[in-house]
Amino acid sequence: MNGVIPCLLFLFFVSFFQEDYKEKREGMVKLQIEKRGVKDAAVLNAMRQVKRHLFVPSSSIPDAYNDGPLPIGYGQTISQPYIVAYMTEAIKPKPEYKVLEIGTGSGYQAAVLSPIVKEVYTIEIVPQLGTAAANRLKKLGYKNVQAKIGDGYYGWKEHGPYDAIVVTAATEYVPPPLLEQLKDGGRMIIPIGSPFMTQTLMLVEKKGKKATTKSLLPVMFVPFTREKK
Repeated sequence: MNGVIPCLLFLFFVSFFQEDYKEKREGMVKLQIEKRGVKDAAVLNAMRQVKRHLFVPSSSIPDAYNDGPLPIGYGQTISQPYIVAYMTEAIKPKPEYKVLEIGTGSGYQAAVLSPIVKEVYTIEIVPQLGTAAANRLKKLGYKNVQAKIGDGYYGWKEHGPYDAIVVTAATEYVPPPLLEQLKDGGRMIIPIGSPFMTQTLMLVEKKGKKATTKSLLPVMFVPFTREKK
């Protein structure tokens, strides 16, 4: 009997905290995301489902569902929940889509994309983050996500072309290889601007050999890191 009580208490606390996180996700979606205009049902469902507290450092778990970005180490961040939802909705994801993400970070954006689209390919240049994210995504059962460590500037040509590309780091221009790997009619969402300053979140749409751009909103992302030559 002595071992039964601690076990029951453990199960109670696990159940309590899981329910608490579920309520926090519901509040996050309702107050931070829906209230700001995100309407895509699949995106909202994904934001409710993905356990954001599992994608932040343990010290940041109490703040996982707050309205803002959080540091994840190595000078990188997990984006504000609203921005993740907004960028996901902006590419107009469909169940048959193949999506490329540049900047895996902790794996949260890839996890949000996973239940919405067919395939997700994600690239991270920081080895420690890329390895941890790949292991995390695998452990959590995101089977349609493939991750690799590398310079996202060059994309992931062997799996292209992509229906959509999501870039989660700020660059001063659209990398040509990414535009080449975008399907005709595809969409890319990317922050454009100088590092450590306010940038502009841009929507790039490819039409034949041409691309059109549209400014969406001001943002602040970490810089697009490149491999050192």
